[in-house]
Amino acid sequence: MNVNGLRAVLRKNFLDYLAEEAPDILCLQETKASPDDVEQLWPAIYQTHWNTAEKKGYSGVAVFTKHRPLNVTLGIGITEHDREGRVLTAEYDDFFLVNVYVPNSKRELTRLAYRQQWDGDFLRHLKNLEKRKPVIFCGDLNVAHTEIDLANPKANVKNHGFTPEERAGFSAFVKAGFLDTFREFEKRGGHYTWWSPMSGARARNVGWRIDYFLVSAAFRPRLQSAFIRAKVTGSDHCPVGIEIA
Repeated sequence: MNVNGLRAVLRKNFLDYLAEEAPDILCLQETKASPDDVEQLWPAIYQTHWNTAEKKGYSGVAVFTKHRPLNVTLGIGITEHDREGRVLTAEYDDFFLVNVYVPNSKRELTRLAYRQQWDGDFLRHLKNLEKRKPVIFCGDLNVAHTEIDLANPKANVKNHGFTPEERAGFSAFVKAGFLDTFREFEKRGGHYTWWSPMSGARARNVGWRIDYFLVSAAFRPRLQSAFIRAKVTGSDHCPVGIEIA
């Protein structure tokens, strides 16, 4: 769930959402905060783990979990990437969970080349983990993969988030054997996870699906459902999730 600032959503009933949804594991992206920045006592049922960017008020991911991980790793072992606090890997008995906030290539595509480097390095991280046990990875991937994943594909072909290069980066995950869980259950368009705050886009459902859960193909038998909570407000994104057996 991209919260676009954890302190901001705490002022918009985030704790009510957490109590109502009651997930076993909650992955947050774009926290823009360290634990010390947030004067908040979290529900005692959750352990919290954080990866914070070196740059204050920027990027960042966190995991709230009811189940104690065997191990938690920050980053992917490449300094250039890891100083932005974008990846947190939690190891459980029978899978790895990777929470990721993928770099935005920026409106003028000034970070597109970096984004392509990131995609390749991140995929190698996932495949190295997969040698040991199946992988679930989730987060804001900052790309709409196919034309049905955004409301206006023709108008956005060369825009950040829908460039051929970014889409190819996502396709590489699929070619490497990872499954887009939502598309395992829903083949139609009209389902989005991010809406521009401009011109009433959310009310008109003019959006993009850029938040995902992907799983190793070996994990498919345990996948029960995948969902988008489009009615949950508080951020310009909405929560997505999966249920596993």
